[in-house]
Amino acid sequence: MVHCMNFWDQQFSLPAFKYGQQPNRFLSEQAARLKPHSRVLLPGDGEGRNSVWLAGQGHHCTAMDSSRVGLDKAVSLAAQRGVSISVIHADLADWVPEPASFDAIVLTYVHLPAALRPLAHQRLAAALRPGGWFILEAFHPRQFGYHSGGPKSQDMLYSADMIRADLNPRVVPAHEEIMAWEGEALLDEGSGHQGLAYLTRYIARRTSTLENS
Repeated sequence: MVHCMNFWDQQFSLPAFKYGQQPNRFLSEQAARLKPHSRVLLPGDGEGRNSVWLAGQGHHCTAMDSSRVGLDKAVSLAAQRGVSISVIHADLADWVPEPASFDAIVLTYVHLPAALRPLAHQRLAAALRPGGWFILEAFHPRQFGYHSGGPKSQDMLYSADMIRADLNPRVVPAHEEIMAWEGEALLDEGSGHQGLAYLTRYIARRTSTLENS
């Protein structure tokens, strides 16, 4: 059977890493929140820069992506760094993680269409164990006025209110909002993200079982 390369396969097929090999700065700043040896799921981690870095910090990381080309580069990068990661080749449109199976979910510029985004975020939030972290950085709708990267469809840009609505406690396990920030930041992430950008950063933590209703 002939394999048809999807958009991200094409993006990741060049030798260079589209978003560089260093971790996302926001993630590296927030990683101290994770308990040692956390089990971390990183949907849409592409070429693996974040999962490989977290593995180097002693965490057990699973990179999930729809691009096999990206995941192959992630595994290669992990080997170069002397760490190991797990990978899952799947699409967030239909992939459902096991409930209460991860200590953290890390979403770094994982932009989904509005018809898919709420359900995908709810499935991911349900995969958190009590005390687990939901850490997200994405382009805000105001990113349309900038030229530093991101989707070209307004439908795929996120505000903090949109993420907050996705994680409505009526449909996902109880959680506490820790951070909801929107504003400008300077990006330097490979050729894909360069320059001043308008971002949304959101952190929530699943509450303990005793606090769940």
